[in-house]
Amino acid sequence: MTHRFHALRVAEVQPLTDDAVSVALTVPPPLRSAFAFEPGQHLTLRAMVQGEDVRRSYSVCSIPEDDELRVAIRHVPGGRFSTFANQQLEAGQVLAVLPPAGRFTVPPEPAAARHHVAFAAGSGITPVLSLLRSLLVHEPHSRFTLLYGNRTMASTMFRDALADLKDQHMARLAIHHVLSRQQRSTALLDGRLDAACVQRVLRTVLPARQIDMAWICGPDSMIDTTLAELLSAGVPEAAIRFERFGAPGALPTPRSPAPERSAAAFTADITLDGVRSTVHGRPGETVLDAALRAGQELPFACRGGVCATCRARVVKGSVSMAVNHALAPWEVEAGYALSCQAQPETSHVEVDFDQT
Repeated sequence: MTHRFHALRVAEVQPLTDDAVSVALTVPPPLRSAFAFEPGQHLTLRAMVQGEDVRRSYSVCSIPEDDELRVAIRHVPGGRFSTFANQQLEAGQVLAVLPPAGRFTVPPEPAAARHHVAFAAGSGITPVLSLLRSLLVHEPHSRFTLLYGNRTMASTMFRDALADLKDQHMARLAIHHVLSRQQRSTALLDGRLDAACVQRVLRTVLPARQIDMAWICGPDSMIDTTLAELLSAGVPEAAIRFERFGAPGALPTPRSPAPERSAAAFTADITLDGVRSTVHGRPGETVLDAALRAGQELPFACRGGVCATCRARVVKGSVSMAVNHALAPWEVEAGYALSCQAQPETSHVEVDFDQT
């Protein structure tokens, strides 16, 4: 996998709701292998917004069979990239894009007869839509249930696309809209997609024993409560996947308190795309901080320990992470770290971005 940004031209910007758009990107033939993706993966987009270099990760909402690369972007108040994308981005403009990444995926099993259940809230539908469509195609004996939380039907991203999918797969796809500001005839799905709602659903229409794989994507609080309810109801840990708006994982990693800032400088040897370089870090800096200050071009997006774009393996020395919302325990044990959070605990560390 390459960690270099590539210039991709915007083919289309299509409104989804009053505050969300989907953006199709043109991938030239020489880059098609680099941008081949698995349903559930995400892209890191980069642009100059009001003179500032801004980058954000967004999930791919298309599937490989569409022969297009498309993401969905919901406007976040105060969000620089999402405001730019919803108000200024047009077909013909060029964005810098990293190749697809992420592990909110599953290999399809054509002979399987699984029941996939997804819990999505707001723009959390984006990777779930890609997974849903792909699994319906590649697992013809499996079925899919979606619980999708929004304020109203009018604010629901991909409302028409989901309705079309339901019409195409009447016997294999069930969609339940959970609306917080629009009452319906049944109270079962009124309100937020929160712990109480998940409890009601698991007690009535969706017993835990019928769930073979569970997928969760949405805000942190929604993910945490849904995970807790599924585990409490008896859904096996290995059957649960989640993504915190671009940060995939197998199970939640406890949020650790911030360690004391390192009082010592450090040296970091960094390997990226086969090239080795050395940076000198100041006390309190992370590996990413030191590299960016030295003018290094490393992969990153959120800088908050969430998206895993900056994931690398520490092959010598040790680091501590102030925040980790992206890596599973096995990854940490194997030496992987988020370079945006990694503060060296030794005077010398070696970090390899190529060991994926």
